[in-house]
Amino acid sequence: MEIVAVDLGGTHARFAVATLDGRRVAQLGPETVIRAAEHVSLASAWTAFAAAHGRPLPRAAAIAVAAPADGDTIKMTNNPWVIRPAELPEKLGIDALAMVNDFEAVAQSVAALAPAQLVPLCGPDGPLPADGVVTVLGPGTGLGVAMLVRSAGGDRAVATEGGHMDFAPLDAIDDQILALLRQRHRRVSVERVVAGPALPDIYQALAMIEQRPVAPVDDRTLWTRALEGSDDLAVAALERFCMSLGAVAGDLALAQGAGAVVVAGGLGLRLAAHLPRSGFRDRFVAKGRFEARMAALPVRIVTHPQPGLLGAAAAFAARLNA
Repeated sequence: MEIVAVDLGGTHARFAVATLDGRRVAQLGPETVIRAAEHVSLASAWTAFAAAHGRPLPRAAAIAVAAPADGDTIKMTNNPWVIRPAELPEKLGIDALAMVNDFEAVAQSVAALAPAQLVPLCGPDGPLPADGVVTVLGPGTGLGVAMLVRSAGGDRAVATEGGHMDFAPLDAIDDQILALLRQRHRRVSVERVVAGPALPDIYQALAMIEQRPVAPVDDRTLWTRALEGSDDLAVAALERFCMSLGAVAGDLALAQGAGAVVVAGGLGLRLAAHLPRSGFRDRFVAKGRFEARMAALPVRIVTHPQPGLLGAAAAFAARLNA
């Protein structure tokens, strides 16, 4: 059976045709990436994908969306699109539909990935535990968070909105970052600090501490400078970002009672080589009386290029064969 797999984020809409074999995703076709800002709706982006695909699309779809995926109306968290699931079969020309939260889909993909696609970041080697909770998180336009509940009876992905919990500063520099963000936001969530658009705010806070004048710069340019090492303040901002990501990942693991943690998402993949040599681990394990427990947790990075699309298709297959 063929379906259209869709991963709707704050910046991009990703499409691919997937082939299912029972509960398994047998094949995920080439990805088409469409900028959300260039389309007024999901239906418009779907039409663009259909034109690029060049042949009639399957009449079934699995759509992962960066927002709570229940209810009659879905409002994207970091994207102005409004989606009404009941209207989609007619608008998209489909007969079957599964809608899931985007990080529920990513968590679903974790269960389907080969061990080689889960690269160690820190903690002990070996496979993910076959029983218990795996915390799944990933920075992108926002901060996605989910959990994979594993047992002998099967794996179950659970969506959460953990990216919107309060940011907890841990040192004087974090205090400065929080003070800067409070000038703009009534409430500062971890997503304001641990997501792609946060890097310029961290950069500005560090410049204020050092009393260095800096010109405004967009997050895309700043990420490039940081990863290239061409701007020392951007490099410092990236290190602070990685430290905060480690702290948040550890908090989530404690809150969810996790036996392992998986970092995913486009930005997580981009940082795959950098995170193991950053301050991520130090902040991840620095949980006081639970430090030994945290050090014993395996932490992995997803290297599959499109876990959201894979997970959306896997979620459809699971529901079809439930």
